[in-house]
Amino acid sequence: MTFSAIISAIDNFIWGWPLIILLFGTHIFMTFRTGFIQKDIFKAIKLSVTKDPDAEGDVSQFGALTTALSSTIGTGNIIGVGTAIACGGPGAVLWMWLTGIFGIATKYAETMIAVKYRVKSENGSMIGGAMYALDRGLKAKWAGIVFAVLAAICAFGIGCMVQANAVSANLTQNLGIPGIAVAVVLSAIVALVIIGGIKSITRVSEMLVPFMAVFYFIGCLVILIMNVSYLGEAVSVIVKSAFTARAVGGGFIGSTVMMACRYGFARGLFSNESGMGSAPLVSSAAQTRNPKRQALVAMTGTFWDTVIICLMTGLVLVSCILRYPEIDALSGDGSILTGQAFSMIPVVGLPILTVGLITFAFSTILGWYYYGERCAVYLFGEKVIIVYKILWVIGVFTGSLIELNTVWNIADLFNGLMAIPNILAVLLLSGVIAAETKKYSGSHINDRDDTPIPVLKNSRSGVLNTKK
Repeated sequence: MTFSAIISAIDNFIWGWPLIILLFGTHIFMTFRTGFIQKDIFKAIKLSVTKDPDAEGDVSQFGALTTALSSTIGTGNIIGVGTAIACGGPGAVLWMWLTGIFGIATKYAETMIAVKYRVKSENGSMIGGAMYALDRGLKAKWAGIVFAVLAAICAFGIGCMVQANAVSANLTQNLGIPGIAVAVVLSAIVALVIIGGIKSITRVSEMLVPFMAVFYFIGCLVILIMNVSYLGEAVSVIVKSAFTARAVGGGFIGSTVMMACRYGFARGLFSNESGMGSAPLVSSAAQTRNPKRQALVAMTGTFWDTVIICLMTGLVLVSCILRYPEIDALSGDGSILTGQAFSMIPVVGLPILTVGLITFAFSTILGWYYYGERCAVYLFGEKVIIVYKILWVIGVFTGSLIELNTVWNIADLFNGLMAIPNILAVLLLSGVIAAETKKYSGSHINDRDDTPIPVLKNSRSGVLNTKK
């Protein structure tokens, strides 16, 4: 067996039932532990566009949210949904949607402890994430180191090279632009943005994320209007296929309920990243009065990513397959399925897909850079930042030009593994999360947290050599 085959087998196992049970089980547990925090989603959306300038932090709450969304809303929202349908049948869309509903609670929980246990570097910037929750909250520095190592490595694959490859492939296939030209231009643009750090990334994210999300949403809405006569049948097929194993016709063969669950859960969990510990890395830099406010803002990311965008994509794909039965919905290839479905829609189909994939992938490159950088700083100190920037740009250039099947599998594996220490922190600190949720409930949501934020001494040397 080749190295690539071994990695692929391990990856399939990790992203199979073990991780699904761990993540979705945590979603359900935290839903009850937080008193069904999903009920506050509209309050959270309002908070996400409310500035809190007097609070400590580096960027606004909205800036932190859009930066997190820039990495969360990615190719998984388009290709990942296609893969779920191609491998698990149309019923996978419902199970994917449910991961978003319940995943809101876990995103809230992991952000809560990331902000609560964040620290301040000597230069005044805020640093937080699962590694600090593990380190300061559970006194398990070793687990924090494990998370940081996995996330820093994973970032280069899933957040850098794979996304650059997606941009290059789309521009080359659809517009005929040479790969080397894409590599040079994309690397230069990324370098210009990340050289300014979190504030520069946030400024770009605040402009790009709303545009790309609204553009894609409206585009999908146009397609659904064009397919309106098939929309009712699409909803019926999705719901029935989630609970029955019979053939559904109209371009697909119904998968088993088990397969629908497996692929719907796996692709949904992968798409919204709830439980992965990635989004809290940037949420920790937000200006917020107390941990609950930013946790509420952060949980809207899962709402927009999976409950809205993934659902829209799923409805588009299923309605297109019903309308055009010649679409190959049985290939098992989500990329082919998605491309065929969108290409069937005259005039608007391919532009929506192309612009969506390119902007989603580019924004992911920016968001994951910050995630990887924060983990590298935790391990080696601030001196590593310039090195990480250079390596990141090299990764973008290289990823634009080479085949990445093995890189994708390795990154996918590390992405799954980094969830384990993060979920450990969420579950073991669930009592703290419940207490903080209750403390800042009702009118107390605007109260300030007067707990002093510790300053990380000798931050240039990394956490391994730091005395707190």
